[in-house]
Amino acid sequence: MGKVQLLAEQRHARTQLRKPVWIMVLIFVFILFLISAYVHPPQSSSACYIFSSRGCKVLTDWLPPIPSREYTDEEIASRIVIKEILSTPSPETRNPKIAFMFLSPGSLPFERLWDRFFRGHEGRFTVYVHSSKEKPVHVSRYFINRDIRSEQVIWGKISMVDAEKRLLANALHDPNNQHFVLLSDSCVPLHTFDYVYDYLMHTNISFVDCFTDPGPHGNGRYSEHMLPEVEKKDFRKGAQWFTLKRKHALIVMADNLYYSKFRDYCKPGLDGKNCIADEHYIPTFFNMIDPGGIANWSVTHVDWSERKWHPKSYTAENVTYELIKNITSIDVSIHVTSNEKHEEQIMPCLWNGVKRPCYLFARKFYPEAQDNLLDLFSNYTTF
Repeated sequence: MGKVQLLAEQRHARTQLRKPVWIMVLIFVFILFLISAYVHPPQSSSACYIFSSRGCKVLTDWLPPIPSREYTDEEIASRIVIKEILSTPSPETRNPKIAFMFLSPGSLPFERLWDRFFRGHEGRFTVYVHSSKEKPVHVSRYFINRDIRSEQVIWGKISMVDAEKRLLANALHDPNNQHFVLLSDSCVPLHTFDYVYDYLMHTNISFVDCFTDPGPHGNGRYSEHMLPEVEKKDFRKGAQWFTLKRKHALIVMADNLYYSKFRDYCKPGLDGKNCIADEHYIPTFFNMIDPGGIANWSVTHVDWSERKWHPKSYTAENVTYELIKNITSIDVSIHVTSNEKHEEQIMPCLWNGVKRPCYLFARKFYPEAQDNLLDLFSNYTTF
């Protein structure tokens, strides 16, 4: 009996020992998973959305960032401000609105179309117009008295970014503005207002076009004068036609450090390069400070298939039901590099983890196309 009791006690002791061992093993495996996720985060957008609609950045939030170099005093201060803005909960608003910000040289040729788009949705949007060359003449009540103080804008110069920031500053005065859309005078809506509103308001990301272009019109424009704050590995390219959540709009307004690098060292002709600030500043900035918070594509469709300095333009004759339907059915984003290979970078357009059509707006349309677009607008709900 004594031996039996002794064996029972030993068996019980071994059982008790196994429990903490298994717990330690599980903890060890979990730590390995965290380290692996930190070092090798998911590369696909769909994998990121499994964890959060904010994207892959959530994984890195679990562990402190490991800087590749020592930050300057200005960078430390800038990153503290950015981190505070990103981590502060957005204030609740009873009437969230979209700010539609038009960047134009003068009068807007598609005001009648936008008037039809906005009609019946008063109180859910605001309009801001930056006219850089001449005072615009408005035909829609939604645009009257919506002009902001404007300055001259020169294509390819930092003045284009200044105009974007000027629009954001004016739109941020209204606390109800929760999403900010940058549009040109040649932009047109592709869907009804309700569709656009739901698409933008019910996602936690900003739609900023951003990709790596190793060619001469991408990373070939980078200047080492931007060091140490902007490294070549972080340099990105993208279309300027963004939409920003309020937090991201605030961050753009708060930034001076990275903006100054592009103001001083991204300009046509500097060091024999043709750097265009509005194609690089916003994509590079968000790639550095909140890569998981942007979609990496723009919701404004532009056709660069002709591979010219300017995108394809649409005349009245080009505007057909088939054209609009084809654009609104596109559900992948395609970027083409500027090197000799002209490689295509294709990614699905994921909206909260679900593949959906990419585009809400399109450009570049000639003014003569407005009547045809108005005729088609009643059928937009079928696209």
